[in-house]
Amino acid sequence: MRIDFDTEIDREGTHSIKWEFHNHGGVARQWDKPSRRHGADRTLAMWVADMDFRCPEPVIEAMRARVEHGIFGYSNKTDGYYDAVCAWFARRQGWPVERDWIVTTPGVVPTLNVVVRGFTQPGDRVIVQQPVYYPFFRVTKNNGAEIVSNGLIYENGTYRMDLEDLERKAADPKAKLLILCSPHNPVGKVWGGDELRAVAEICARHGVLVVADEIHGDLLHPGVRFTPFATLGAVAADNTIVCTAPSKTFNLAGLHTSNVIIPNAAIRERFQAALAAAAMPGMNPFGIVATEAAYREGEPWLQAVMEYVAGNARRMTEYFAAEAPRLKVVQPEGTYLLWFDCLALGLDQNQLETLMLERAKIYLDEGYIFGPEGAGFERINIACPRSILDEALVRIANAVRDV
Repeated sequence: MRIDFDTEIDREGTHSIKWEFHNHGGVARQWDKPSRRHGADRTLAMWVADMDFRCPEPVIEAMRARVEHGIFGYSNKTDGYYDAVCAWFARRQGWPVERDWIVTTPGVVPTLNVVVRGFTQPGDRVIVQQPVYYPFFRVTKNNGAEIVSNGLIYENGTYRMDLEDLERKAADPKAKLLILCSPHNPVGKVWGGDELRAVAEICARHGVLVVADEIHGDLLHPGVRFTPFATLGAVAADNTIVCTAPSKTFNLAGLHTSNVIIPNAAIRERFQAALAAAAMPGMNPFGIVATEAAYREGEPWLQAVMEYVAGNARRMTEYFAAEAPRLKVVQPEGTYLLWFDCLALGLDQNQLETLMLERAKIYLDEGYIFGPEGAGFERINIACPRSILDEALVRIANAVRDV
């Protein structure tokens, strides 16, 4: 399927956090440095995890038809919605999801906030596998719980879980939740069945509930297979809350629609009670329409976009090897986010951030925000036209030559 991912789409004037805002101490403030008005002097925005591509045309057409109706009242999921969601997981992931398991929410991060509030008490502990998606820290601390890091092991240019350390930390009576990032953001690892099965057994043995953030589960590089956590038998399925959404898969993040899948009825009821207490009922009418259309007709687009992203990953790996060999790409298995190792530059985290933002003029997500284990790394969003990526690579290589 031939889709134009090469043409840059100007996102200025669309309220884009990625292209029109800068994060100052946790507060998003508007800025214009990425504007094309600055020409070659503009800052390239490659931080926030949304794509710089138009979403699938069937989704745009479905939303256009919904807009033409002209009434945007309170909305809820229908049989058609359930059918589209269940069919997607059965077809793409081999997971026969039952409609009763599905609870809709306005996003995965709000869902995590509800889970921590509903399943922990102040002083309880939440295990995460750092370096990891930094909102995990915020939703934990905001609800009075404590973060415990079961840090990933980085060796030979890739990552693996430290299962012995997980066993020790899960044995703590105050440990109540493990937030599992699968596929992992930011390191791009797609966990295998053996690792996930071990996690399931450890957590079940110690009464630690697994919250599996699988929002990137459809974003796979060629030849990689994703294993949904809840498909690993009763031990896993009975002790998990699975967070999914079409938002990353089809570039629909602003529509705030996610599907939380909970096979265990008792856990599901407790989650629904916590959701009601948080006053987050209802659904975005455009999110409903977009999700149905994406899951029914968006698969060819997804295949094309991941082929393009994989090409960008190869381009970046080859360019660094030739022009900036001190920088090492951690080879991605999933997501459109690339994690690269800058440790050989010998810079502290502030010096590295200054190098990328002020000298190279590229706005990235700094590795240290994913936990101290990420210091010396950078996360770059490569779901962008190749011309943008190529410009970024030249800028980075030129900047590091002077270090």
